[in-house]
Amino acid sequence: MKYEIRNALESDASQILQFIKELADYEKAPDQVSATVEDIRTSLFGDGATAHALICESEKDAVGFAVYFYNYSTWQGKRGLYLEDLYITPEYRGKGAGGALLKYLARKAVKEQCGRFEWSVLDWNEPAIGFYKSIGAIPKEGWIGYQLAGEALLNYGKIEDDE
Repeated sequence: MKYEIRNALESDASQILQFIKELADYEKAPDQVSATVEDIRTSLFGDGATAHALICESEKDAVGFAVYFYNYSTWQGKRGLYLEDLYITPEYRGKGAGGALLKYLARKAVKEQCGRFEWSVLDWNEPAIGFYKSIGAIPKEGWIGYQLAGEALLNYGKIEDDE
């Protein structure tokens, strides 16, 4: 199949949110999506947006999306490209759409002289892991991802009155 990859437009915000909700269902976390269409508009298309989105289309129908941003490696002295989310609708999985998005981003990383292209995958997502290994991606050994979110972030990041 042939896919068109394009930069997402602000008018895609509703479709992107729908894909995010479908991804959350797939990842067994539907209750964790709190984003609204307005949040998507602001964070991806507003002034100062640091994340970017792509839409994957088949015959002008949106069949998936990717959201990415740039990070930085002090060891390489270069920026990197980080893939935050990639989602393909079930009927297009295994038909090259996900690979088309990854290839597009890999080429972007090469063109922009990024030192690396990286992402995370849930440890139970065997289809994705198998695909990533087939293209030469390797898991990061010895690193454990951490995050502060929700109440933990609010508590730890609380500004004290005497600051």
